Amino acid sequence: MSNRSMTASRPTSVPPPASARHWSAAARLLASLAIIVYLAAVTLPPLAGPPPASELAGRLMQPLRPLVGALYLGHGYRFFAPDPGPGHSIRWKMQLTDGSERSGSIPDRDADRPRLLYHRRFMVAEKIAALVPPPDAPEGVRLAARRDWQPLIKGVAGNLLAAHDGVRVRLEMVEHFLPGPDDVVQNRTEPDVVTPLGTYARLKGRAP
Repeated sequence: MSNRSMTASRPTSVPPPASARHWSAAARLLASLAIIVYLAAVTLPPLAGPPPASELAGRLMQPLRPLVGALYLGHGYRFFAPDPGPGHSIRWKMQLTDGSERSGSIPDRDADRPRLLYHRRFMVAEKIAALVPPPDAPEGVRLAARRDWQPLIKGVAGNLLAAHDGVRVRLEMVEHFLPGPDDVVQNRTEPDVVTPLGTYARLKGRAP
């Protein structure tokens, strides 16, 4: 076979177009900015979380809040550390249709199964607790906060009344004492802080 025929039978490589070989400077700049913004949206929420937190991170976080919310990146990374704060539960006492009474709490570690259900109800109590001011708060503060937490409490009361066929239910927010290191060493405890949340009744099958 001649050298000419061998040369003709070899495949030849076609160079890729210029657009496929490299990005333009503007495209690289836009891609770099998008990566930087995304990394900031991932790293800033835990740094700007509940106190103690960085004030600088909080300020940098402000323009990114719409993006963080849209991508659901504002997870509670620091929920359990370094200072989780006291726990909360919603204590309830209900009058049933037969005249008897039943009581319980949300969450209930013995009745809430599977464990994920306990965690979800635990988060309900913590969400409402964040909106309820302490009992010694000024009356104006407590009245203003009621507009935020009472619709949530009405939903909780309605679910309880429907689940247990109740007539009325009284709810309380309980802030459980969280001992510090000195309290543990001295075996010292303090009473829980109880905040009344009201009594709710179901009227002719409707929500309270």
